[in-house]
Amino acid sequence: MTDTRGPQPPYEMFGGEQPAPQQAGQPYHPPQAYPSPPGGGGTQGGQQQAGTAVRRPRTGARTTPRTRKARLRVAKADPWSVMKVSFLLSIALGICTVIASAVLWMVMDAMGVFSTVGGTISEATGSNESNGFDLQSFLSLPRVLIFTSVIAVIDVVLATALATLGAFIYNLSAGFVGGVELTLAEDE
Repeated sequence: MTDTRGPQPPYEMFGGEQPAPQQAGQPYHPPQAYPSPPGGGGTQGGQQQAGTAVRRPRTGARTTPRTRKARLRVAKADPWSVMKVSFLLSIALGICTVIASAVLWMVMDAMGVFSTVGGTISEATGSNESNGFDLQSFLSLPRVLIFTSVIAVIDVVLATALATLGAFIYNLSAGFVGGVELTLAEDE
């Protein structure tokens, strides 16, 4: 392809400055975005440092920052990710339940609740002999922890299954009505 326009004059910048040619081995310095006008006008007292330009704010500009907001829609919940997250959260809840029941049992045993309630039951049933109901042996710590662990395992299975089923039901209903709309705002 041949250029038929003929010789072109070199580019001219604001204020009549010519761009400096790139020298080998020197880093590239782009031209100034706001070159200073000749004569030094535009700053207070008519003085301006060479090479710096000062932008003055507009008189009607806002002083408060604008908060960005975005309206988003949760169109689909992935059942696999919901199942993984609910499984981990329900395991954490099960561990917390077992630890809380052990601590509660130890506190109640230290306060003497089991012996007091066992004595009250023995008095109420009139069986002060050895063949009466022994609450302390019935509610021993290993028995309570086994019962709590079984409840925690059942809770893990049920919570995971219900959360996954909930994700499937949400996806079906979001197909009809479009999903849940959220408005997110950026913090300052």
